[in-house]
Amino acid sequence: MSQVNAPVALFVFNRPETTRRVFAALSTARPSRLFLIADGPRPDRPGEDDRCSEVRRIISAVNWPCEVETNFADQNMGCRRRVISGLDWVFSIVEEAIILEDDCLPDPSFFLYCTELLERYRDQHQIAMISGFNALERTFPFTFSYYYSLMYHMWGWATWRRAWRAYDENLSSWPEVKRSGQLYELFPNRSLVAHWTQIFDAMHDGTGPNTWDYQWVYTCWMRNWLSVVPSRNMVQNIGFGADATHTHVPDITQTLPGGSLHFPLHHPPAITSWPEYVLQVQSHIFLPDIQKRIARKISTMLQLAGK
Repeated sequence: MSQVNAPVALFVFNRPETTRRVFAALSTARPSRLFLIADGPRPDRPGEDDRCSEVRRIISAVNWPCEVETNFADQNMGCRRRVISGLDWVFSIVEEAIILEDDCLPDPSFFLYCTELLERYRDQHQIAMISGFNALERTFPFTFSYYYSLMYHMWGWATWRRAWRAYDENLSSWPEVKRSGQLYELFPNRSLVAHWTQIFDAMHDGTGPNTWDYQWVYTCWMRNWLSVVPSRNMVQNIGFGADATHTHVPDITQTLPGGSLHFPLHHPPAITSWPEYVLQVQSHIFLPDIQKRIARKISTMLQLAGK
């Protein structure tokens, strides 16, 4: 496999097991430039400082020709500030990057796919990001290697400085957008509008979860930007579990194994969105049926009771 020329940014925290697997995939890809971003341990979690130190030892073992830059936090910043500050740092240095977290295990073809499409769409400002995750690969209806969507998956992705610099952490325009009913232009489904209104309300007023990705989704939706969706899922989330920050309960839609995309890529003839994908993903992941909701709730309660 040829060396990956696009810069790669890897975010890590406190999970040596998943980090070791993801870093092994990176070692196979051999990127020529690597940005390593680590959060610090929480003072109230016994043993976390040791786990964070072990993670940093794992990712420091770069044994291929590579320009390595590190941004390791001395204290815990939390998911939101660590990712945002890390990406701000990366894009203050480079124009584009492939982005992985410590629980996103990529297929080898993911790196070449991102590298090729970062170059292809570098000046196509309608494209916000390149995703390596496809939650519904079995129903992909096209013969192309990928298509375009208003759904953004950040479990293995790539983007450009030109897109990230528009990131709106505080959803500054949300009150006006909410009053205008603009979300109904995206979703004819009232349940989906209600779902995202609740999320954006919380993220705007500061009561939402300690995360960064809802703000990125908002940023892209407000600009009608598109994401590239691969025909095959190329990134497996291996981080579901009790020690995860947010993804505690596994779901078969979200833990698909990663597969290979064939080259040369078969490019779509025009940049047009795939609206059905948005509605399918939303219904499968964000608005599951009542039986799924009950099963997830019970599983979460059992995990908490077992601590």
